[in-house]
Order: sequence, then C-alpha cells, then structure tokens
Amino acid sequence: MLFLLALLPLIGAVAPALAIRLGRNAAALAAGGVTLTALLVLAGMAPAVMAGETVRASVPWIPALGLDASLFLDPLGLMFAGMILGIGLLVIIYARFYLAAADPMGRFFTYLLLFQGAMLGIVLSDNVLLLLIFWELTSLSSFLLIGFWRHSAEARQGARMALFVTGGGGLALIGGLLILGNIAGSYDLTVILQQKEAIQASPLYLPALLLILGGCFTKSAQFPFHFWLPHAMAAPTPVSAYLHSATMVKAGVFMLARLWPVLAGTEAWFLIVATTGLVTMVFAAWVALFKDDLKGLLAYSTISHLGFLTMLFGLGTPMAALVGVFHIINHATFKAALFLNAGIVDHEAGTRDLKRLGGLFGLMPIAGTLALIAGLSMAGVPPLNGFISKEMMLEEAAHTVWLGQPWVFPVLATLGATLSVAYSLRYIVHVYFGPRRDDYPKAPHDPGVGLWGPPAVLTALVVAIGLAPALFAGPLVDAVAQAVTNGAAPHVHLALWHGVTPALFMSVIAIAIGALALAMHGRLQRRVEALPLPRAKALFDAGVKGATALSRRGIDALQNGSLQRAMAALIGTAVVVGFAGFLGADYVAGERPGVPASPAAVAAWIALVTATALVVLFHRARYISLIYIGIVGLIISLAFAHLSAPDLALTQISVEVVTILLMLLALNLLPKTTPAESRPWRRVRDGALACVAGLGVGGAAWAVMTRPLDSISDYFWDNAYSGGGGTNVVNVILVDFRGFDTFGEIIVLGIAALGIFSLLESVGTGASGRRVAAWKPDTVRSPEHHPMMLVVATRLLLPLAVAVGLYIFLRGHNQPGGGFIAGLVVSIAILMQYMASGYSFADQRLRADHHSLIGAGVLIAAATGLGSLAFGAPFLTSAFDYFSLPLIGEFELATAMLFDTGVALTVIGAVMLALAQLSRVAQSAEKQPPPETLEAMDVDPSRNRPGAASTTEAGR
Repeated sequence: MLFLLALLPLIGAVAPALAIRLGRNAAALAAGGVTLTALLVLAGMAPAVMAGETVRASVPWIPALGLDASLFLDPLGLMFAGMILGIGLLVIIYARFYLAAADPMGRFFTYLLLFQGAMLGIVLSDNVLLLLIFWELTSLSSFLLIGFWRHSAEARQGARMALFVTGGGGLALIGGLLILGNIAGSYDLTVILQQKEAIQASPLYLPALLLILGGCFTKSAQFPFHFWLPHAMAAPTPVSAYLHSATMVKAGVFMLARLWPVLAGTEAWFLIVATTGLVTMVFAAWVALFKDDLKGLLAYSTISHLGFLTMLFGLGTPMAALVGVFHIINHATFKAALFLNAGIVDHEAGTRDLKRLGGLFGLMPIAGTLALIAGLSMAGVPPLNGFISKEMMLEEAAHTVWLGQPWVFPVLATLGATLSVAYSLRYIVHVYFGPRRDDYPKAPHDPGVGLWGPPAVLTALVVAIGLAPALFAGPLVDAVAQAVTNGAAPHVHLALWHGVTPALFMSVIAIAIGALALAMHGRLQRRVEALPLPRAKALFDAGVKGATALSRRGIDALQNGSLQRAMAALIGTAVVVGFAGFLGADYVAGERPGVPASPAAVAAWIALVTATALVVLFHRARYISLIYIGIVGLIISLAFAHLSAPDLALTQISVEVVTILLMLLALNLLPKTTPAESRPWRRVRDGALACVAGLGVGGAAWAVMTRPLDSISDYFWDNAYSGGGGTNVVNVILVDFRGFDTFGEIIVLGIAALGIFSLLESVGTGASGRRVAAWKPDTVRSPEHHPMMLVVATRLLLPLAVAVGLYIFLRGHNQPGGGFIAGLVVSIAILMQYMASGYSFADQRLRADHHSLIGAGVLIAAATGLGSLAFGAPFLTSAFDYFSLPLIGEFELATAMLFDTGVALTVIGAVMLALAQLSRVAQSAEKQPPPETLEAMDVDPSRNRPGAASTTEAGR
C-alpha cells in the first residue's frame, strides 16, 4: 500500500492532462480524485501508525549493491503526508474556481500532482538515495508550477531563482546524506537514525552537518537563502498556498525533524541551526511589516515562521522539538488559509496592493471573517492555535542560553513575536477595515463557495485546535514528537491556558507593542524606505552576472573553438596528475614475466608505428591521412585476431570500413587539404606533450601488465554457457552480463545518427545552403556516373554479403559474430550499392525508413529486457532452451537473439541515416539531374568530346 500511496499522484498526473479534453470540471475531478484516493489510502494506514506500528515496504533496486527502494510510514511521515494530501485536495478545489478560462488547467493539475508525488516520496522514503531523487524532483516540479504563467517575466525569473537556489542546496544535501550513510554503514534512514553515537563521534560529522543544513536552509528559505521565496509569489495563488505553507518550504524543516535524533544535541547543531532560525525569524518579520503586496507580506511571514520552526528544532531539546511539531500543524492551517484569502482579494478586488485596499469587510464579510480568524492566529492571539504554539515557543526561548548570554534568545524571540503581531494586524486592518474606497480596480464582493470553502475548512481547524488542542491535535503531536526524538519527548497535555509564566508576559508585551507598531506604521515605513538597504534580488542578480562573466572568460580561454587548445589543457592536466601520483609513491617493478614477441607481431608493431607517424606527418592531406588511419585500424584488427579475440577483430574491421567510407563521402564536399593550424613552436610544444603523455600511458600499461591480475574474466568463462546459454563469451557478455551497457550504447548510436540527420538537414538553407549551391568540384571527376565494374561487383556481392551477415548473426551466441557485427556487414553491403549505383537508384529499392529502423531496434531491445522483468528475472536476463526439428536436428533458441536483432536494426538504421543525409547534401551540391536520367551503368557521352569538362558523378 505504501508504494501505491507514493505512486498514485505521479501516475495519476496524466489523468487531468487527458481529462481536460472533457472540460475544466473533468480535469479538476480527475486531479481531486487522485488526491482523495491517496488520502483514503493514507487514512487506512493511520490507525496502525498511531498505535505505534511503523508500516514498511521494500523492493529490490540495485541488489548487487544491497540497495532497496524502501519506504516507511511513521507518525512524522503520517503528519506530513496528511498535510500534503489534505491541503492539496483543498487547493485543487480552490484552483478550479480561481484559474482563468485562458489558463491551461490540465497542465496546471498535472504539474501539481507531480509535485505532490515528489513531496510524498520525500516524507515516505527510507533509502536516502531514493529520498534525494524525490528531493530534486520537488525542485523541478516547483519550477514548472512557479513558472506556470509563462507570459510573465516575473514568473519565469522566480522559477529560475527557486530552481537555482533549491537545486544547488539539493546538491549539498546529496553530499551530506552520502557521508551520513557512509558513517552509518547503511543508506537506510531507519538504520542511520540508530547510529547517533557513531555519527556524532565521526570526524566527518561537521562536514555532513554543514552540507545537510545547506540543503535544508535553501529549501526552507532561511537567511541568507531566503530571497527566492518572495519572488516565487509570481506563481498563481493556489501554487503559493500549497508550496509555501504546507509542502515545499516545509521539506527543509521535515529533514531537520527527520535527522534530529542523530544530528541534534551538539554545540555545532545549536549554534548553527538555532541561530540561523532566530535571525531568519526576526529579519523576515521586519521585512514583512513593510511589504505592500499581500503575497509579499505573506511570503516574508512564511520565512519568519520557518525561522521560528528552525530555531525550535535547533534548540536541541525534546520539548522544543515537540513545540516545533505542533507549530508545523498550526502554521499550515492559518498560513494556507491566508494565502487563499489573499487570492480571493486579488480575484474579487482586482489588486493585492495594500495601498489600494481597505474597508473590504462590509463588502466581503465571509472573506473578511476568515482573514480575521487566520490573521489573529498568525499574530498569536488567544484563543486560536497560533497563540498556543507561540507561547510554548517563548517558554522554550526564555530558558535558552546563547554563548553564555541568557537574554539573547528571550529578547529576540519576543521581538520576532512582536513583529509577527504587527504584520498580521496590518494584513487584517489595512485590507478589511478603515474607510471604503471608491477606486477599487473591480467591484469587491464575496466569491462563491468554491473559493471561500477551502480556506473556511482550514480556518475551522484553526479555531478547533485553539479551543481544544488536546482533542484535535494532542495525540498526533505526541506521536510525532516521540518519532522525532526517538521517544525522548515528554508527554504534554496541550492546553490553551498554561498559567502565569514568563512566556505569558512576553506574549502580552508582543501583542501590545505590535499593535503600537501598526499605529505608527506610516512613519516607520517612510523611515525604512529612506534607508539605503541592500536588496537581495539585486545582490543575487549581480552575483549571477559576475559568475556568468567569469565563466564566460574561462570558457573563452579554454573553449574558444580551438580543439588543439582544449586537448592540450586536457592532456596536460592528465599528465601532471598522473606523474604527480607516480613520483609521489615508491615504484616497484612488476615480476610477471613477459611473452616473447613473434616476428609477425614485431612487423605489425613497426607498421602500426609507421602508419601513425605518417598520419601525423601528412595530416594536412586529408585523403592520404584517411588512408593511413585505415591502415592503423587494419593493423589493430590483425592484432586482435593474433591475440585470440576474433569478435573484436571482426568488429574493428567492420567499423573501420563503415567509418572510412562515410568519411570519404563527407570529404568529397570538403577541401582536400587542411590549412596550417600552428606555428612551429606550438607544434614542438604539442609534440612534446604528446610524447610525454604517450610515455605515461605506455608506462601505466606496462606497470599493469607486469603484475599479477585477478580478472573478472574467470567468472564470465565459468558462467557464459550455464547462465547465458552461449559458448561465445564475448557475445554473452554483450547481450546478457553487460546487456544494459549494450542497450545504452545502441541508444547513444541512435542519438548520434539523429544528430547527424539534424545537423545536415539544415545544410540546404541559409548561409550553408548558399555555400553548397556555390560549391564546385576541386578535383578531376570520373566521366562515368556509375563505373560498370563497381556496379557489377557490388550487385553480385550484395546477396552474398547479406547471407554472410545473417550467418554471423545466427551463430553469434556460440561463435564469433553477433548483432552488432552483422548489422555492420549488412550496412557495408548496402552502402556499396549506394556508392556504385547512386543514391537515387538504391533508395528507390530500399524502402525501409531509417528512423523507423533505429526506433524499432531500440524498442525490440527494450522489450526483450522488460520481458525478463515480467518473469521475475533482472532486466535483460537471457532465457534459452534446446529444440529439435526433422532434418535440422537439435538447435538452441535464446531470447538474446531478439536483443541482438534490436542491436542489428539500430546499427543498420544509424549507418543508413547518416549515408542518406550525406548523399542528399552531395546531390544538392553537384546539381544532379533528375533520377530518371541517371540509370545505373550509364556512360556520360561528353567523355568522347575533345576538351569536354569533367562531369560530376551521381550518387554522392
């Protein structure tokens, strides 16, 4: 059930995208139905969790590494999942009536469900690697939600800023959690949470703590990473209410609570976390007081309350953690209600500007009543839930000593509470009270129940928890606090009245001074606006601009289009690092005896070195250097055959033929010589660097080969037949043991072919098209369009080559061969038809679509792998058996043949697609006559005319 709960929103995200075709109501019902179903699944597990049971679910993820995709539901996860789904359902209802007719509602609900699923994944994950995936998914999905109004520059910038800050923090969190898992010896949270002593005693505790807090502080908008959240207010109000009250910004607080048992209790934890929370609480409350935009005010109030929560968990005491848990619930209720209320004001009055509002209570009594209750709760006024958790926070602050100073926390916490009262009262008074205006952008009135109903539900919870906290929140708070503190939290009876305590006096002072601050708000705001205060957005923009300029200078210096410079930097760095490691260690010569070299091997080595040197010497003559490159490839193929690696030899020679032929076709349209690229001193430098690098690589190879080596090859020899059903170990490795690598490689090959297609597709247009149109042959061309001997030879060889390819394919599982080599052999045969008989002739007879061949190959390979999963085996596990037929006798069939079929089709499709594009460009450049005038084996009659100019050949 846990996996169903976690996956429902992610899978259900497609439902509103499809349902929108039936109308906006259908899309909202689809999204609401998915969320409600998940909420019911959660409710079904809630009694067991509240009774003390931890619900678990796990499936193998990477068995070889001992990693499982594990989920667990404890009271902390239950509380957050309930908020995610419960408030999510209310936001979906609200959004249905809030979004304009022009807004793509199906897309909105799809993004919302993706985010909802990512948040559920965070609070349910047991494996930290799985948690990190969901963590980054929240950043990506929130980017889509914040930037939902694509036409708005503010929304686009807010989305980019949120992604930059929270995504960067996510990278820090990845490092911190990996260190934590390394210390604990496990990546399961349930194991890590039992390793407090080992983690806090580790020298890596502080680096892990700093990295984890970097992820938490950026996600929960703590100072100085707070600036992204106010700019995220450019999102639609339902997004702001959902992301910034109960979900995304609470993810950092959730992580603090989840890791509290192993990270809290140290001086570093207290000084960093509690101090950051306190500073954020006071600073953001001060800024909120002077914001004129309703959502801006609520954004900074959210930052302040997140600082409130961070401070409580940073205090490191079980009681403070309990208060933090309680305030998470309270803040979610009143803040979501206020965000939705701000949306109502904007929707009905036409503005969120406080300077253009006032006197709305008589015009919008329902919205005004809801705002009054939720705003007073945010201010911490009794008898509402915000008052109880605020007073409990002040009680904890009153007994906290910071760096030997007992007054710092009580005073600053009271100041933060005072400012909270002031901005909360400002929201209420400056929007709903005072004289009515006659210049509202729209005629204000209460909306329908679709807009005021969701905040009314949340406001009812504000009142209910305030009046009877022990009844409506007590059991959940107690269970969650026990989960957060590993059972160390006290069992507290939540009540509205805690007696006459220091916190009560601090609360009275906060309310009184906060009301006075509101009365003096005008004068205070004028003075604040006159101060030359730095703006976080301006600092961020300047930082991004500076980093961009610095990066550009670095890129221009290293990646200026000079391959020579880039390779020099890469190889030079490798040489320095390699030789530094070698010289910094004691070298001991290997004792493994060498193998005598045969005369043939020595001759091949001399030929290889000679051909390589000739490539360097004649590299400016492109055709000649290409011939020498082919010789190098041929010698390497012979070396593979000499070293008993026939599969590698066949692959090398086939790849060599295909690439040489394609490069010859490409060079047809390029200059035949390369201009001098470097000055003599630079060539000397490059040559010296190449020699040193070659010496280093050769020395490393010698060091490895002269030492005993325990190779994994023994495993493949022992299991190729019994596990993969083949005696050709190389092929079994490719299609079974390392089949996933091969699958990735054919995908890369297909992408490369599509890249060639897209690059050459635009050659006929623009400046490149004009260059192609102006191209003229720079060498003497053959008078025959299609040389007769070549045409006859290739026609005769075609069926033979296809038969050889089929033979190599069929025998590949037990003899040298396989799908990759077979695909190359068939590609060579077809390629020769194009070269001999012309592109038009061959293309008319080969009707297969090249794109389809690539797609079919990848899909067949993927289907083969998925088939093994359907039978409970790992991806791409081979199945095989032996069969017998009359006349044929016994033979083997293996699912690896299907996978090899996919490999062969992808190879053929990739080669043919590249050839087709090169041929199309050549046809365009050579101004070929229509295909019907270019029959194969024709002879250009102009060859018999004295002095006739050479004609172009077809089929390029």
